[in-house]
Amino acid sequence: MEELLQQLTNGLAVGGIYALVALGYTMVYGVLRLINFAHGELFTLGAYLGFTFLTSFAFAGRVGPIAGLGLLALLVMGLVAVTGALLERAAYRPLRDAPRLSAVVSALGASIFLQNALMLVYGARFQVYPDEALPNRAVRLFGAQVPVMRALVVAASAALMAALWLFVHRTRFGTAIRAAAIDRDAARLAGIDVDRVVLAVFLIGPALGGAAGLMVGLTYGQVGFTMGWGYGMKAFTAAILGGIGNVPGAMLGGLLLGVVEALGSAYLSTAWKDAFAFIVLIAVLLVRPTGLLGERIAEKA
Repeated sequence: MEELLQQLTNGLAVGGIYALVALGYTMVYGVLRLINFAHGELFTLGAYLGFTFLTSFAFAGRVGPIAGLGLLALLVMGLVAVTGALLERAAYRPLRDAPRLSAVVSALGASIFLQNALMLVYGARFQVYPDEALPNRAVRLFGAQVPVMRALVVAASAALMAALWLFVHRTRFGTAIRAAAIDRDAARLAGIDVDRVVLAVFLIGPALGGAAGLMVGLTYGQVGFTMGWGYGMKAFTAAILGGIGNVPGAMLGGLLLGVVEALGSAYLSTAWKDAFAFIVLIAVLLVRPTGLLGERIAEKA
């Protein structure tokens, strides 16, 4: 029982990270019908920024460990959000009315550019956190010893997902986002500033991805310039699993994927860890092609 609880908390932590990254994919697709292939690199940028600030500035020593992590997270999320907005302005907005393939090629080009820029700035080797920068304590949960960082990741992921759901479903601007996702032209006729909605999506999605990158760095103690590809693929799989374009679906898909990976690795084989995700995806799509909660698309007469 204790081992099962440990694996569940591990799965929820990884799943929360997948869900946060998947939300970036699903929000952009929901509004623009575009897969932002550079989103994985924005996640990587968040991990590197977290490493840079944590090793360069003594956040914890000045304001305490919890406040220091909070300040670090806000700083990383803000910088990655600004990068996402600049990416939208430079790579996607000029191609808004172009054929969809042009935007896909632009997204791939942006991904390659960002990945190589990170490699040139930080080098090709993994950057390893110093031991003193990482919390190494554990908390006892229902008889199981859970690393404090893993518990923080679960709590922070849940808080960010809850905040996003409340924003999208309980605020006026969230209503504008949902309207633009259903039909951009109709939303524009209703007086909604669609360009502003798109900008907001490219601020929120990358901010969540940057937070996820920071969590990965703090959890595993190292970051690399290619990590966005692996996590991006898993998050994209989670978005499809839950229903692409569906915000609650991305959350559910990420959490389910993380739990399946953790339990499969623990009780079956770690060699099949990556395969479990796609086995679950194929099984779900055979039964429900639109994902667990359904794809959110416009219904036009």
